[in-house]
Amino acid sequence: MSELSPTLQFAMDLIRRPSVTPDDADCQQMMISRLQPLGFEVEQMRFGEVDNLWLRRGSEGPLFAFAGHTDVVPTGSLEQWHSNPFQPEIHDGMLFGRGAADMKGSLAAFVTACERFVQRHPDHKGSIALLITADEEGPAINGTRKVVEALQQRGETIDWCLVGEPSSTASLGDVVKNGRRGSLGADLWIKGIQGHVAYPHLAQNPIHQALPFLAELAATEWDQGNAFFPPTSFQISNIQSGTGATNVIPGEAHVMFNFRFSTETSAPELQARVEAMLERHGVDHEIEWRLFGEPFLTSRGELVDATVAAIRDVTGTDTELSTSGGTSDGRFIAPTGAQVVELGPCNATIHKVNECVKASDLDLLSQVYQNILQRLLTDTP
Repeated sequence: MSELSPTLQFAMDLIRRPSVTPDDADCQQMMISRLQPLGFEVEQMRFGEVDNLWLRRGSEGPLFAFAGHTDVVPTGSLEQWHSNPFQPEIHDGMLFGRGAADMKGSLAAFVTACERFVQRHPDHKGSIALLITADEEGPAINGTRKVVEALQQRGETIDWCLVGEPSSTASLGDVVKNGRRGSLGADLWIKGIQGHVAYPHLAQNPIHQALPFLAELAATEWDQGNAFFPPTSFQISNIQSGTGATNVIPGEAHVMFNFRFSTETSAPELQARVEAMLERHGVDHEIEWRLFGEPFLTSRGELVDATVAAIRDVTGTDTELSTSGGTSDGRFIAPTGAQVVELGPCNATIHKVNECVKASDLDLLSQVYQNILQRLLTDTP
């Protein structure tokens, strides 16, 4: 095998660290060892059991930040993997390993892009930062959210943020996320009275109560979306009830559901409509809501334009701007006023067995990141 590029080698070194949420497994320390000698000031922030890292080079604005996470999801059945998920291997030009696409490949590209950029532009304009957490794949309570709160409290403002989530679909850079839908989840408990199925007049079936309400909920059009977002969607993710016996009417039903919503509506509006529907159907219930993130959108401007141009320069690809997919830690950064985009490798295998990424894409990704830095933080884009 020919000698590995610095980006590919570092990606493999990171993958070897079994950093399943919330364990960082010293990945952040590996990034520190590469960037601290280049003049990046190191601030390690631990909240609860989560290790977070804030690296910054420069003290003036504008501030460009790379944001990402060292944690990965569990591997699933090891027997189904072609190779050990924490012993990265390259087969037929593909790098296999847990985190190859989500998102240790992007982290490696962050680091090597910064190394080359600082070497060529030691006196660049503004500042470069990296915001790295080990709590993106988990509860996301003590990670980026807490770091952003700490930065805000001391008046440290991110102007441009690039999140390294795997955004690409068929080829590197074909899709960039310039926004995300909001996510609103609910736990609904429907109360009934347990009893014998032969004596239904002495019981109250919570499933029977729930069905008309859930049917209306699933059939409702919440909005029609807009030019940037698809219509708000609703999905039931789990229904649990019963004792396991066929002759027992259950005493309670538990339903979990989620909205992915556009900027055409809001979380309070969705909650109000659902709760009005519950009342209209006479459902005896308790409900708990959890807002995972508000929708956000970064319009065409300095960051989007620099990203689109850099992708075209390096890959020749014309980028599609998209707000599809799930949430990301960008939802904690965008509300501060920062322009936010997400750009990373292809996402076809994320969270799957045999997660992989095209090995050569990581070098291209590093070049794109460097090109973006060049466009935003120098006078010679």
